[in-house]
Amino acid sequence: MDILEDVRHREWPLPDAQWILKQTWNHLLFAHWPVAIDQLRSVVPGFLELDLFANQAWLSVTPFKVADFSPRGIPPLPVVSSFDEINVRTYVVHDGMPGVYFFSLDANSAMAVGGASTLFHLPYFLADIHADDRRSRLSFRSRRRRGDGAEFDAQYSPAGAIFRPKVGSLDYFLTERYCLYTHDSSANAYRVHIHHVPWELQPAEAQISLNTMVNAAGLRLPSMAPLLHYARGLDVLIWFPEMLR
Repeated sequence: MDILEDVRHREWPLPDAQWILKQTWNHLLFAHWPVAIDQLRSVVPGFLELDLFANQAWLSVTPFKVADFSPRGIPPLPVVSSFDEINVRTYVVHDGMPGVYFFSLDANSAMAVGGASTLFHLPYFLADIHADDRRSRLSFRSRRRRGDGAEFDAQYSPAGAIFRPKVGSLDYFLTERYCLYTHDSSANAYRVHIHHVPWELQPAEAQISLNTMVNAAGLRLPSMAPLLHYARGLDVLIWFPEMLR
């Protein structure tokens, strides 16, 4: 089935405009931590409300592999259409529409970093990333090339049966998001719609030996193990940014 035909799980309709970019996310780890509301509020733009679950704010670090990255009407190209990425994100709402706000997106593709930074006004950084998949266990190492040199080093793998998160659950809250929010250097705010079929998640096991990604965003993680999810693969469609103000 074309993923555009699978929309029953969405909270709002697909945009009227055509999508402009597609990609596939593979071997994705969601590592989630509860964080203090006032800590997040100080670094999230004022036009966004923090989205809370049971009065708790959350922050996530998500390493994964990107494949089939291509604009609409152009087939994926060898080498440039595949790269590795790691994001730091939290959960927000604007005008009743829940989404994601990114503090950083690191990738080892100069083309992806330059294009996404310009088109989507996202805080992308070029990084040296090595992601090695062996026997269903991914070794993921990343170091930002400039500035603070933010780093991440982990090994992770699925650790349980596949499930679809239930509406209203914490698993659903942390993963089922169909837009992201961003802003440009002139403080113009944007919403970017995305679409995919519902997540098929698995519990995950991870050994995170180094993680300064969150510190680089001016945030601190609690001294506790994260809540972990793994997703083997998901096709994603992305729309052109919609200016909010």
